[in-house]
Amino acid sequence: MLRVARPTDDIDALLPFYERGLGLSVLYRFEDHAGFDGVMLGHEKAPWHFEFTRAPGHSAGRAPTPDNLLVFYLPDSAEWQAAVDRMRGAGFEPVSAFNPYWDRDGLTFEDPDGYRVVFQAAAWGR
Repeated sequence: MLRVARPTDDIDALLPFYERGLGLSVLYRFEDHAGFDGVMLGHEKAPWHFEFTRAPGHSAGRAPTPDNLLVFYLPDSAEWQAAVDRMRGAGFEPVSAFNPYWDRDGLTFEDPDGYRVVFQAAAWGR
């Protein structure tokens, strides 16, 4: 099981991006757990999920650079197009990648905290 966790200042602002845009489901949500609120999103049977937490009184701020990425390799063109259409349908438009490599075979989208997701229309080739 892999959990990718990071703080945010506004969990609810992130939900449209990760639920409607990425097509993830809320797996678990908690409030005031040792002073933290949080949500975990993913796919019910996937061996990974994302966790976003908020600590009242603490500012998480925005992504430290525009090159903080989650990259999804989608070599099937129909699957890639469906992912792009889902993100656009959720109201998010592509942004120019900081590293132009990602613009050659993919599209980059930015969440409300400034972190970015790349849909790469290629297989990972090491």
